Amino acid sequence: MKIVLATSNLDKVKEIKEFLKGYEIYALSEIIKSFEIVEDGSTFQQNALIKSRAVFAKLKEQGLDNEFIALSDDSGISVDALGGEPGIYSARYFDLDKNGKVCGKNANDANNRVKLISKLKALNLESSSAHYTACIAISSKFGDYTTHGFMYGKAIDEECGTNGFGYDALFIPDGFTKTLGELDNETKLKISHRSKGLELANFVLKSLKKNFS
Repeated sequence: MKIVLATSNLDKVKEIKEFLKGYEIYALSEIIKSFEIVEDGSTFQQNALIKSRAVFAKLKEQGLDNEFIALSDDSGISVDALGGEPGIYSARYFDLDKNGKVCGKNANDANNRVKLISKLKALNLESSSAHYTACIAISSKFGDYTTHGFMYGKAIDEECGTNGFGYDALFIPDGFTKTLGELDNETKLKISHRSKGLELANFVLKSLKKNFS
């Protein structure tokens, strides 16, 4: 059994490979020509399944469904003081207008962080309780499966640290005094929402691996 990750985010690929070391894992572009997937779900779970199902459908088209499964991750940060923003729109936050619609394709990690900081400052807040969510979805010839992982802490109004990606420089996990951007990779791998989701997903992967063999 081989795993294709339904993402073109190289940071996510690296993190997932580090956690699931016992499997043969490929980035999407290594197996399938990249294609656009419209993530129009209203939850992390819905969007994760949209991605894994779309990739598995492509695998099936190419006759690879007896060899590969598709694994996707949909994740983001929800800040309590902002009513749960950016949530499922974490990767597209900069492009989100005041009516909650995504307009344009200009969002990147840097300007997403700038927007989050400006939103906190507009409320005269230096920090707010927040949490990360990760939904891991697996699609295979045996069906679809999902797991969730969470990480709680607080979002702050200035960037600290350069390690990681996304909102790592703005998030301090519970029990720590440093942001994810200041923590080492080994520590982050132990406590991250994605790792917790992958830990549960590993039970599914082990079961699927037996069925494949």
